[in-house]
Amino acid sequence: MRKRCVRILRRRTREVGMSTAEYAVGTMAACGFAAVLYKIVTSDAVSGAVRQLIERALNSGL
Repeated sequence: MRKRCVRILRRRTREVGMSTAEYAVGTMAACGFAAVLYKIVTSDAVSGAVRQLIERALNSGL
């Protein structure tokens, strides 16, 4: 009976969650995406566009 319970539990938990290697790959992918996004957001083109958008929004209320 005990062996059967252990087999059932192992079968159920076989695919639960990520392994350490999957966490590492996922973390590296997230860091890479964050770095690219940071470079895009802090670029001169995007900063200028955001600045213009804010200026237009502030000036339209006057």
